[in-house]
Amino acid sequence: MSSVPRSPWVFAALAATWFVWGSTYLVIRYALEGFPPLFMMGSRFLVAGVLLFLWMWARGRPFPTRREWVHALVIGTLMLGGGMGATAVAEMTVASGLVVSFIAVTPLLITLASLQLGLRPARLEWAGILLGVSGVWLLTRGEAYRTSPAGLLAVITGCVTWTLGSVLSRRTFVLAPGAIGFASEMICGGLVLLAGSFLIGEHPAFPVPTSSWLAWGYLVVMGSLVAFNAYMYLLDKVTPGLSTSYTYVNPMIALLLGVTVGGEAVSASEWVAVVVILSGLGLVIWSRR
Repeated sequence: MSSVPRSPWVFAALAATWFVWGSTYLVIRYALEGFPPLFMMGSRFLVAGVLLFLWMWARGRPFPTRREWVHALVIGTLMLGGGMGATAVAEMTVASGLVVSFIAVTPLLITLASLQLGLRPARLEWAGILLGVSGVWLLTRGEAYRTSPAGLLAVITGCVTWTLGSVLSRRTFVLAPGAIGFASEMICGGLVLLAGSFLIGEHPAFPVPTSSWLAWGYLVVMGSLVAFNAYMYLLDKVTPGLSTSYTYVNPMIALLLGVTVGGEAVSASEWVAVVVILSGLGLVIWSRR
């Protein structure tokens, strides 16, 4: 932290990516009490994407090209349609803290997938990957995932599609530069999720509880707009290692909130698995610093 610019905005941005994003997984569970998973996620990203797009347009940012819209559709389908849609489905049967703990292995999967791009992990990164995978194996042996094969399949699907989208967005399907590119991704991903919701016959359970509306609004404003812009700010102001530190802070925040606020049950063996996963992730990040 001694190398972090001493600006209150930096610390506020870190707090947003750590605590706001970490809290969204429990908030998703509350939103699911009134909204079906694909509909909830799709409407969230569509509204957030349109608001961000209009804000960028008002500031004079150029629109994405036709090719960049195609790229946004591909990446939005994989990362938001598959990644976040599957996350919401998993939270229907698995505790939110354990879902995000499993997802914490995604940066390790991205490192492995980047082998196809000629990016070779260092020895310490390999050790971190093996440790993280071992932690995931321990986590799947816990009661939560053993009693919910559907939840396990959903979270695996989410990790795979998010990883594939992350790797493809680097070179093959590059988004429009800056926030306008991420806005187009949210719009396309939201439309894909809503289309999937329509095809499988989802519909909100009216009347939707007030708590679900509040949770949905929190996800749109705080989770998709405030925290996202905080992340973009960090990318510009601090080192990549610090800007992506949310990847190993979020699981602990989500677990603690799930247990203390949400009343979720996490066994001792599942806590051990989470520590092993985060240790592996820490090794990878330390190797890259």
